[in-house]
Amino acid sequence: MGPDDEICLCFHVTRRKVENFLRVERPRRVGQLSECFGAGTGCGWCRPFLRRLYDAAQDRGELPELRELTPEEYSQQRVEYRERQATEPPSQDGQA
Repeated sequence: MGPDDEICLCFHVTRRKVENFLRVERPRRVGQLSECFGAGTGCGWCRPFLRRLYDAAQDRGELPELRELTPEEYSQQRVEYRERQATEPPSQDGQA
């Protein structure tokens, strides 16, 4: 995934926006990435990717390569994720 590909598809937040937010704002918790144009607050698909970017920025200041997925593959996997969410009953303890 390139810098201008969307990480958060719900709110159209690009990887570049997230990386700049990490560099400039230096959030103390991964949840603070929601302050970056609402990233991670929609369907939840992007949260593992946001965590990877956050963890990498915390550990060594370098951001990981997310090359393993093309934007099309990323988007298609999100569609499948959303379909699974729609068919799975909510958990009893409120955790997804």
